[in-house]
Amino acid sequence: MVFVYLLRCADDSLYCGWTTDVQRRLAAHRSGAASRYTRGRRPVELAAAISVADRPAALREEARIKRLPRAAQLRLIATAQPQMAKAS
Repeated sequence: MVFVYLLRCADDSLYCGWTTDVQRRLAAHRSGAASRYTRGRRPVELAAAISVADRPAALREEARIKRLPRAAQLRLIATAQPQMAKAS
């Protein structure tokens, strides 16, 4: 299973990425090993994880989410939260 995820960083910024293992990727972000962007903005928390069909779909969805304005990303987080239980 593949997920597109959003993290809320300590500075209240949002980070979007994709993974096949949300918990492993979240642990990597929290340790500072996953991304240069989140390394300097720890601690991070999982804001949303959205299940997608496959890797190409994840890459398309990640790019789409990154193009959204912040307000739209926050709305997406609010509607995606029920799916977070599936990612855990």
